[in-house]
Amino acid sequence: MIPRKLSAAILKFAKKYPVVSVTGPRQSGKTTLIRSLFPKHKYLSLENPETRSRALNDPKSIFDRKDQLLILDEIQHVPELLSYIQVISDEQKIHGQFILTGSQSLLLSEKISQTLAGRTAILKLLPFSLNEIEKLKQVKDFSYEDFIFKGFFPRTYDQHISPEEFYPFYLETYVQRDVREIQNVRDLNTFTNFVRLCAGRTGQLIDYSSLAKDTGVSVSTIKGWISILEAGYIIFQLYPYYKNYGKRVIKSPKIYFTDPGLASYLLGIKSAEQLKTHYLKGALFENLVILELLKQRFNNGVPQDIWFFRDSNHNEVDVVAENELLQWIEIKSARTFSPDFINTFRFLDKNEDAAKDNKSIIYGGDDTFMHKGFKIVSWRDLQKFERW
Repeated sequence: MIPRKLSAAILKFAKKYPVVSVTGPRQSGKTTLIRSLFPKHKYLSLENPETRSRALNDPKSIFDRKDQLLILDEIQHVPELLSYIQVISDEQKIHGQFILTGSQSLLLSEKISQTLAGRTAILKLLPFSLNEIEKLKQVKDFSYEDFIFKGFFPRTYDQHISPEEFYPFYLETYVQRDVREIQNVRDLNTFTNFVRLCAGRTGQLIDYSSLAKDTGVSVSTIKGWISILEAGYIIFQLYPYYKNYGKRVIKSPKIYFTDPGLASYLLGIKSAEQLKTHYLKGALFENLVILELLKQRFNNGVPQDIWFFRDSNHNEVDVVAENELLQWIEIKSARTFSPDFINTFRFLDKNEDAAKDNKSIIYGGDDTFMHKGFKIVSWRDLQKFERW
Protein backbone atom coordinates (compact mmCIF):
# COMPACT_ATOMS: atom_id res chain seq x y z
CA MET A 1 0.00 0.00 0.00
CA ILE A 2 1.30 3.45 -0.93
CA PRO A 3 1.28 5.66 2.21
CA ARG A 4 -1.27 8.47 1.96
CA LYS A 5 -0.40 11.97 3.16
CA LEU A 6 -3.86 12.43 4.66
CA SER A 7 -3.19 9.69 7.24
CA ALA A 8 -1.60 12.04 9.78
CA ALA A 9 -4.53 14.46 9.68
CA ILE A 10 -7.08 11.63 10.04
CA LEU A 11 -5.30 10.19 13.08
CA LYS A 12 -4.89 13.64 14.61
CA PHE A 13 -8.57 14.48 14.37
CA ALA A 14 -9.59 10.99 15.54
CA LYS A 15 -7.99 11.92 18.86
CA LYS A 16 -10.08 15.07 19.13
CA TYR A 17 -13.50 14.26 17.66
CA PRO A 18 -15.94 11.37 18.20
CA VAL A 19 -16.59 11.28 14.44
CA VAL A 20 -14.18 11.65 11.51
CA SER A 21 -15.69 11.94 8.03
CA VAL A 22 -13.59 11.32 4.92
CA THR A 23 -15.11 12.26 1.57
CA GLY A 24 -13.68 12.06 -1.93
CA PRO A 25 -14.22 10.63 -5.40
CA ARG A 26 -15.05 7.00 -5.96
CA GLN A 27 -11.89 4.88 -6.27
CA SER A 28 -9.71 7.51 -4.54
CA GLY A 29 -8.64 5.00 -1.88
CA LYS A 30 -10.88 5.98 1.05
CA THR A 31 -11.84 2.46 2.13
CA THR A 32 -8.31 1.05 1.85
CA LEU A 33 -6.88 3.94 3.85
CA ILE A 34 -9.50 3.97 6.60
CA ARG A 35 -9.41 0.21 7.16
CA SER A 36 -5.62 0.28 7.42
CA LEU A 37 -5.66 3.16 9.93
CA PHE A 38 -8.42 1.71 12.13
CA PRO A 39 -8.01 -2.10 12.16
CA LYS A 40 -9.89 -2.45 15.48
CA HIS A 41 -13.03 -0.79 14.12
CA LYS A 42 -15.87 -2.94 12.81
CA TYR A 43 -16.34 -2.28 9.11
CA LEU A 44 -19.74 -1.98 7.40
CA SER A 45 -20.19 -1.02 3.75
CA LEU A 46 -23.49 0.65 2.95
CA GLU A 47 -22.85 -0.17 -0.71
CA ASN A 48 -23.74 -3.75 0.24
CA PRO A 49 -27.49 -4.16 -0.44
CA GLU A 50 -28.04 -6.40 2.58
CA THR A 51 -26.24 -4.04 4.96
CA ARG A 52 -28.07 -1.06 3.49
CA SER A 53 -31.45 -2.78 3.88
CA ARG A 54 -30.64 -3.62 7.48
CA ALA A 55 -29.56 -0.04 8.18
CA LEU A 56 -32.76 1.36 6.67
CA ASN A 57 -35.18 -1.10 8.30
CA ASP A 58 -33.49 -1.69 11.67
CA PRO A 59 -30.94 1.10 12.24
CA LYS A 60 -30.47 0.31 15.92
CA SER A 61 -29.07 -3.08 14.98
CA ILE A 62 -26.10 -1.33 13.34
CA PHE A 63 -25.06 -0.04 16.77
CA ASP A 64 -25.30 -3.31 18.66
CA ARG A 65 -22.65 -2.67 21.34
CA LYS A 66 -22.32 0.38 23.56
CA ASP A 67 -18.58 0.61 23.07
CA GLN A 68 -18.55 -0.28 19.38
CA LEU A 69 -15.89 1.30 17.21
CA LEU A 70 -17.40 1.52 13.76
CA ILE A 71 -16.47 2.37 10.17
CA LEU A 72 -19.49 3.19 8.00
CA ASP A 73 -18.46 3.22 4.35
CA GLU A 74 -20.49 5.33 1.85
CA ILE A 75 -22.69 6.81 4.57
CA GLN A 76 -24.60 8.93 2.01
CA HIS A 77 -26.68 5.85 1.16
CA VAL A 78 -28.30 5.89 4.63
CA PRO A 79 -27.95 9.42 6.06
CA GLU A 80 -30.62 8.55 8.63
CA LEU A 81 -27.85 6.82 10.62
CA LEU A 82 -26.29 10.21 11.37
CA SER A 83 -28.99 10.99 13.97
CA TYR A 84 -28.13 7.78 15.85
CA ILE A 85 -24.44 8.62 15.65
CA GLN A 86 -25.16 12.06 17.11
CA VAL A 87 -26.97 10.58 20.12
CA ILE A 88 -24.38 7.84 20.75
CA SER A 89 -21.38 10.15 20.40
CA ASP A 90 -22.93 12.68 22.78
CA GLU A 91 -23.62 9.97 25.35
CA GLN A 92 -20.38 8.00 25.18
CA LYS A 93 -17.89 10.74 24.27
CA ILE A 94 -15.34 8.36 22.71
CA HIS A 95 -12.84 10.04 20.41
CA GLY A 96 -12.59 8.36 17.02
CA GLN A 97 -15.56 6.12 17.72
CA PHE A 98 -17.14 6.54 14.28
CA ILE A 99 -15.26 6.82 10.99
CA LEU A 100 -17.49 7.74 8.06
CA THR A 101 -16.72 7.81 4.34
CA GLY A 102 -18.71 9.19 1.43
CA SER A 103 -18.25 9.84 -2.27
CA GLN A 104 -20.88 12.55 -2.59
CA SER A 105 -19.63 15.76 -1.04
CA LEU A 106 -22.63 18.09 -1.05
CA LEU A 107 -25.17 15.46 -0.08
CA LEU A 108 -22.99 14.14 2.73
CA SER A 109 -21.77 17.53 3.99
CA GLU A 110 -25.29 18.95 4.10
CA LYS A 111 -26.51 16.07 6.27
CA ILE A 112 -23.40 16.25 8.44
CA SER A 113 -23.69 20.00 8.97
CA GLN A 114 -27.29 19.55 10.09
CA THR A 115 -26.71 16.57 12.39
CA LEU A 116 -23.08 16.35 13.46
CA ALA A 117 -22.04 20.02 13.62
CA GLY A 118 -19.18 20.36 16.11
CA ARG A 119 -18.90 16.59 16.50
CA THR A 120 -17.01 15.66 13.35
CA ALA A 121 -13.91 16.60 11.42
CA ILE A 122 -14.53 16.55 7.65
CA LEU A 123 -11.52 15.65 5.49
CA LYS A 124 -11.13 15.12 1.75
CA LEU A 125 -9.13 12.39 0.04
CA LEU A 126 -8.44 12.94 -3.65
CA PRO A 127 -6.60 10.43 -5.88
CA PHE A 128 -2.82 10.08 -5.51
CA SER A 129 -0.67 13.19 -5.44
CA LEU A 130 2.63 13.42 -7.31
CA ASN A 131 4.38 13.33 -3.96
CA GLU A 132 2.68 10.05 -3.02
CA ILE A 133 3.59 8.14 -6.17
CA GLU A 134 6.94 9.68 -7.10
CA LYS A 135 8.86 6.63 -5.82
CA LEU A 136 6.99 4.11 -7.98
CA LYS A 137 9.25 2.57 -10.61
CA GLN A 138 6.56 2.82 -13.26
CA VAL A 139 6.49 6.64 -13.06
CA LYS A 140 10.25 7.20 -12.85
CA ASP A 141 10.49 8.50 -16.42
CA PHE A 142 7.00 10.01 -16.66
CA SER A 143 6.58 13.41 -18.28
CA TYR A 144 3.79 15.67 -17.11
CA GLU A 145 1.89 14.64 -20.25
CA ASP A 146 2.07 11.04 -19.01
CA PHE A 147 0.54 12.02 -15.68
CA ILE A 148 -2.18 14.13 -17.31
CA PHE A 149 -3.09 11.25 -19.63
CA LYS A 150 -2.95 8.47 -17.03
CA GLY A 151 -4.42 10.43 -14.12
CA PHE A 152 -3.96 9.54 -10.46
CA PHE A 153 -6.57 6.99 -9.44
CA PRO A 154 -4.95 4.29 -7.27
CA ARG A 155 -6.37 1.35 -9.23
CA THR A 156 -4.66 2.45 -12.45
CA TYR A 157 -1.31 2.14 -10.65
CA ASP A 158 -1.96 -0.79 -8.29
CA GLN A 159 -3.57 -2.95 -10.97
CA HIS A 160 -1.69 -1.48 -13.95
CA ILE A 161 -4.95 -0.61 -15.71
CA SER A 162 -4.61 1.57 -18.79
CA PRO A 163 -6.56 4.86 -19.03
CA GLU A 164 -8.43 3.49 -22.07
CA GLU A 165 -9.79 0.68 -19.88
CA PHE A 166 -10.34 2.54 -16.62
CA TYR A 167 -12.07 5.81 -17.52
CA PRO A 168 -14.93 4.52 -19.72
CA PHE A 169 -16.08 2.24 -16.89
CA TYR A 170 -15.50 4.95 -14.28
CA LEU A 171 -17.64 7.45 -16.18
CA GLU A 172 -20.36 4.90 -16.87
CA THR A 173 -20.50 3.89 -13.21
CA TYR A 174 -20.66 7.52 -12.12
CA VAL A 175 -23.41 8.44 -14.57
CA GLN A 176 -25.49 5.30 -14.05
CA ARG A 177 -25.25 5.20 -10.26
CA ASP A 178 -24.26 8.45 -8.62
CA VAL A 179 -26.06 10.83 -10.96
CA ARG A 180 -29.32 8.96 -10.55
CA GLU A 181 -28.85 8.96 -6.77
CA ILE A 182 -28.07 12.65 -6.46
CA GLN A 183 -30.69 13.81 -8.94
CA ASN A 184 -33.00 11.99 -11.31
CA VAL A 185 -31.46 13.05 -14.63
CA ARG A 186 -33.75 11.66 -17.33
CA ASP A 187 -31.54 12.00 -20.41
CA LEU A 188 -28.22 10.46 -19.42
CA ASN A 189 -26.81 10.76 -22.95
CA THR A 190 -27.31 14.53 -22.89
CA PHE A 191 -25.79 14.68 -19.43
CA THR A 192 -22.73 12.70 -20.60
CA ASN A 193 -22.34 15.09 -23.53
CA PHE A 194 -22.52 17.97 -21.05
CA VAL A 195 -19.65 16.45 -19.03
CA ARG A 196 -17.55 16.27 -22.22
CA LEU A 197 -18.32 19.92 -22.97
CA CYS A 198 -17.13 20.81 -19.47
CA ALA A 199 -13.81 19.08 -20.19
CA GLY A 200 -13.42 21.33 -23.21
CA ARG A 201 -13.79 24.33 -20.90
CA THR A 202 -11.13 23.27 -18.39
CA GLY A 203 -9.51 26.33 -16.83
CA GLN A 204 -12.17 28.70 -18.20
CA LEU A 205 -14.83 30.78 -16.50
CA ILE A 206 -18.11 28.89 -16.33
CA ASP A 207 -20.48 30.29 -18.96
CA TYR A 208 -23.86 28.79 -18.12
CA SER A 209 -25.56 30.29 -21.18
CA SER A 210 -22.97 28.87 -23.56
CA LEU A 211 -23.19 25.42 -21.99
CA ALA A 212 -26.98 25.55 -22.11
CA LYS A 213 -26.93 26.48 -25.79
CA ASP A 214 -24.42 23.75 -26.70
CA THR A 215 -26.20 21.10 -24.63
CA GLY A 216 -29.76 22.05 -25.58
CA VAL A 217 -31.09 22.46 -22.03
CA SER A 218 -31.97 25.44 -19.82
CA VAL A 219 -29.51 27.55 -17.83
CA SER A 220 -31.14 26.39 -14.59
CA THR A 221 -30.57 22.77 -15.65
CA ILE A 222 -26.90 23.50 -16.35
CA LYS A 223 -26.48 25.05 -12.89
CA GLY A 224 -28.02 21.96 -11.35
CA TRP A 225 -25.77 19.67 -13.39
CA ILE A 226 -22.66 21.64 -12.36
CA SER A 227 -23.69 21.01 -8.74
CA ILE A 228 -24.04 17.30 -9.51
CA LEU A 229 -20.52 17.15 -10.95
CA GLU A 230 -19.14 18.94 -7.92
CA ALA A 231 -21.09 16.74 -5.50
CA GLY A 232 -19.67 13.63 -7.17
CA TYR A 233 -16.11 14.98 -7.13
CA ILE A 234 -15.88 15.07 -10.91
CA ILE A 235 -15.06 18.78 -10.98
CA PHE A 236 -14.11 21.53 -8.56
CA GLN A 237 -14.56 25.26 -8.93
CA LEU A 238 -11.94 27.94 -8.37
CA TYR A 239 -13.38 31.31 -7.39
CA PRO A 240 -11.86 34.75 -8.02
CA TYR A 241 -9.89 36.52 -5.32
CA TYR A 242 -11.20 39.80 -3.91
CA LYS A 243 -10.34 41.52 -0.64
CA ASN A 244 -14.08 41.84 -0.21
CA TYR A 245 -14.95 38.24 0.65
CA GLY A 246 -18.55 38.60 -0.47
CA LYS A 247 -17.47 39.31 -4.04
CA ARG A 248 -15.55 36.04 -4.23
CA VAL A 249 -18.64 33.87 -4.06
CA ILE A 250 -20.86 35.86 -6.42
CA LYS A 251 -18.43 36.23 -9.33
CA SER A 252 -18.02 33.50 -11.96
CA PRO A 253 -15.66 30.66 -10.98
CA LYS A 254 -13.37 28.61 -13.21
CA ILE A 255 -13.93 24.92 -13.76
CA TYR A 256 -11.32 22.18 -13.26
CA PHE A 257 -11.45 18.38 -13.03
CA THR A 258 -10.48 16.45 -9.90
CA ASP A 259 -8.51 14.07 -12.09
CA PRO A 260 -6.74 15.17 -15.29
CA GLY A 261 -6.90 11.64 -16.69
CA LEU A 262 -10.69 11.81 -16.74
CA ALA A 263 -10.57 15.20 -18.47
CA SER A 264 -8.17 13.77 -21.07
CA TYR A 265 -10.45 10.81 -21.71
CA LEU A 266 -13.48 13.08 -22.11
CA LEU A 267 -11.53 15.14 -24.65
CA GLY A 268 -10.83 12.03 -26.73
CA ILE A 269 -7.07 12.10 -26.09
CA LYS A 270 -5.63 8.66 -26.91
CA SER A 271 -2.02 9.01 -25.73
CA ALA A 272 0.44 11.20 -23.88
CA GLU A 273 2.14 11.83 -27.21
CA GLN A 274 -1.07 13.27 -28.66
CA LEU A 275 -1.36 15.53 -25.64
CA LYS A 276 1.94 17.25 -26.46
CA THR A 277 0.36 19.06 -29.40
CA HIS A 278 -3.21 19.28 -28.11
CA TYR A 279 -4.79 22.74 -28.08
CA LEU A 280 -5.79 22.30 -24.41
CA LYS A 281 -2.36 21.15 -23.22
CA GLY A 282 -1.77 24.40 -21.32
CA ALA A 283 -5.17 24.25 -19.61
CA LEU A 284 -4.67 20.60 -18.62
CA PHE A 285 -1.20 21.36 -17.22
CA GLU A 286 -2.75 24.21 -15.23
CA ASN A 287 -5.39 21.75 -14.00
CA LEU A 288 -2.66 19.32 -12.94
CA VAL A 289 -0.74 21.96 -10.96
CA ILE A 290 -3.75 23.51 -9.25
CA LEU A 291 -4.99 20.06 -8.35
CA GLU A 292 -1.64 19.22 -6.75
CA LEU A 293 -1.72 22.43 -4.70
CA LEU A 294 -5.27 21.56 -3.65
CA LYS A 295 -4.30 18.02 -2.64
CA GLN A 296 -1.54 19.40 -0.42
CA ARG A 297 -4.01 21.55 1.47
CA PHE A 298 -6.57 18.77 1.82
CA ASN A 299 -3.87 16.29 2.90
CA ASN A 300 -2.87 18.68 5.67
CA GLY A 301 -6.48 18.88 6.81
CA VAL A 302 -7.00 22.52 5.83
CA PRO A 303 -9.71 24.09 3.61
CA GLN A 304 -9.32 24.78 -0.11
CA ASP A 305 -8.74 28.54 0.28
CA ILE A 306 -7.05 29.09 -3.06
CA TRP A 307 -8.35 31.48 -5.69
CA PHE A 308 -7.53 32.98 -9.05
CA PHE A 309 -7.15 36.69 -9.77
CA ARG A 310 -8.60 38.71 -12.62
CA ASP A 311 -9.25 42.46 -12.64
CA SER A 312 -11.12 44.85 -14.92
CA ASN A 313 -7.91 45.59 -16.84
CA HIS A 314 -7.60 41.90 -17.79
CA ASN A 315 -4.63 41.32 -15.48
CA GLU A 316 -4.77 37.71 -14.40
CA VAL A 317 -2.86 35.35 -12.08
CA ASP A 318 -3.64 31.63 -12.01
CA VAL A 319 -3.54 31.07 -8.24
CA VAL A 320 -3.75 33.28 -5.16
CA ALA A 321 -3.42 31.69 -1.71
CA GLU A 322 -3.93 33.42 1.61
CA ASN A 323 -1.38 33.08 4.39
CA GLU A 324 0.33 35.76 6.49
CA LEU A 325 1.48 37.01 3.09
CA LEU A 326 -0.38 36.38 -0.15
CA GLN A 327 1.03 33.78 -2.52
CA TRP A 328 0.74 34.73 -6.20
CA ILE A 329 1.39 31.77 -8.53
CA GLU A 330 1.50 31.76 -12.32
CA ILE A 331 1.49 28.44 -14.21
CA LYS A 332 3.28 27.89 -17.53
CA SER A 333 3.41 24.57 -19.41
CA ALA A 334 6.61 25.52 -21.30
CA ARG A 335 9.63 23.37 -20.49
CA THR A 336 12.05 26.26 -20.88
CA PHE A 337 11.92 29.22 -18.51
CA SER A 338 11.58 32.63 -20.12
CA PRO A 339 12.17 35.91 -18.25
CA ASP A 340 8.96 37.11 -19.91
CA PHE A 341 7.02 34.82 -17.54
CA ILE A 342 7.42 37.33 -14.70
CA ASN A 343 5.73 40.07 -16.75
CA THR A 344 2.48 38.60 -15.47
CA PHE A 345 3.18 40.26 -12.11
CA ARG A 346 4.09 43.72 -13.38
CA PHE A 347 0.67 45.15 -12.59
CA LEU A 348 1.39 44.43 -8.91
CA ASP A 349 4.43 46.77 -8.92
CA LYS A 350 2.15 49.74 -8.27
CA ASN A 351 0.66 48.04 -5.21
CA GLU A 352 2.82 48.67 -2.13
CA ASP A 353 1.20 45.85 -0.17
CA ALA A 354 1.82 43.35 -2.96
CA ALA A 355 5.54 44.14 -2.94
CA LYS A 356 5.84 42.04 0.23
CA ASP A 357 3.88 39.10 -1.14
CA ASN A 358 5.45 35.88 -2.40
CA LYS A 359 5.41 35.44 -6.17
CA SER A 360 6.17 32.18 -7.95
CA ILE A 361 6.18 30.62 -11.41
CA ILE A 362 5.43 26.91 -11.70
CA TYR A 363 6.47 25.66 -15.12
CA GLY A 364 6.96 22.51 -17.18
CA GLY A 365 10.75 22.36 -16.87
CA ASP A 366 12.93 20.32 -14.50
CA ASP A 367 14.95 23.00 -12.66
CA THR A 368 13.94 25.02 -9.60
CA PHE A 369 15.74 28.29 -8.89
CA MET A 370 15.39 31.98 -8.01
CA HIS A 371 15.22 34.70 -10.67
CA LYS A 372 15.18 38.38 -9.63
CA GLY A 373 13.37 37.58 -6.40
CA PHE A 374 10.86 35.22 -8.00
CA LYS A 375 10.64 31.52 -7.20
CA ILE A 376 10.82 29.49 -10.41
CA VAL A 377 9.52 26.04 -9.49
CA SER A 378 9.57 22.88 -11.59
CA TRP A 379 6.32 20.89 -11.65
CA ARG A 380 8.41 18.01 -10.30
CA ASP A 381 9.12 20.05 -7.15
CA LEU A 382 5.55 20.91 -6.24
CA GLN A 383 6.12 19.40 -2.79
CA LYS A 384 8.10 22.57 -2.08
CA PHE A 385 4.70 24.20 -1.63
CA GLU A 386 3.78 21.55 0.95
CA ARG A 387 3.48 24.09 3.78
CA TRP A 388 2.55 27.38 2.23
